[in-house]
Amino acid sequence: MTAPRPKSKPRKSSSLATPQPPAEVHADEMTAPNALLLMLEGRMPWEAAALLAATPWLRRLPHGDGHPVIVFPGLGANDLSTWPLRNFLEALGYVTYPWHQGFNFGPRHGVLEQCSSNVRRLFKHHAEPVSLVGWSLGGIYARELAKELPDHVRSVVTLGTPFTGHPRATNAWRFFEWVSGHKVDDPRLMAQIRETPPVPTTSIYSRSDGIVSWRCSLNEVGPLSENIEVPASHLGLGMNPLALYALADRLAQHPEDWRPFEVSGVRKWFFKTQD
Repeated sequence: MTAPRPKSKPRKSSSLATPQPPAEVHADEMTAPNALLLMLEGRMPWEAAALLAATPWLRRLPHGDGHPVIVFPGLGANDLSTWPLRNFLEALGYVTYPWHQGFNFGPRHGVLEQCSSNVRRLFKHHAEPVSLVGWSLGGIYARELAKELPDHVRSVVTLGTPFTGHPRATNAWRFFEWVSGHKVDDPRLMAQIRETPPVPTTSIYSRSDGIVSWRCSLNEVGPLSENIEVPASHLGLGMNPLALYALADRLAQHPEDWRPFEVSGVRKWFFKTQD
């Protein structure tokens, strides 16, 4: 039996035939993170160590309802990179699935079709919508799948995903073009990617991200979309205790009663949200 869904805005077509004009891009949005921020990506091992230290605390978070969650890795990464994140969610009671397509080298032939098939299969197997979690480039897949299959997707959470802003405001765009064979400055594709999915959608991002400009990870805030800022590196977002705390909080939201992440009390010391 399919879980009740919240009322949402009419679904926008994800077709490339009638793209919306891209949003205005300011000059400071056209710059990739500087060399200092890129160097700070060396924090990742410390974030992994912090996750180990915080595990007893994180496991006291409210348990999930057992719904299925697919986790998509970032550019150049595979399912091994998302193992800590999936293990964390499994401990909270979710049924997690890797993407099972090896290294993520972009939307090569058959990749998106296989992702869509996996969502349909798990929706049928579990008889309920699937949550999609995407790290960096993996978040693009999660967002596009939610637009294609809104009745099959419960929620979308992205981690440091560049879906808006200038397409070259990252330190990975050349690598993406090299391994995927796609250009990042296709205006029709960028117009499609900027569209917000018609399901509860959360972007978890960091202003100190050394790979993706944080401005490229901001949803247009609405009844079903939000942004949560955490202090983290890009490479460590999937292991950062604060990012995982926010992720667990979002997945625990029932679609019928979805509410934006609340920053109050002690949370004010660690999280920020965009109005």
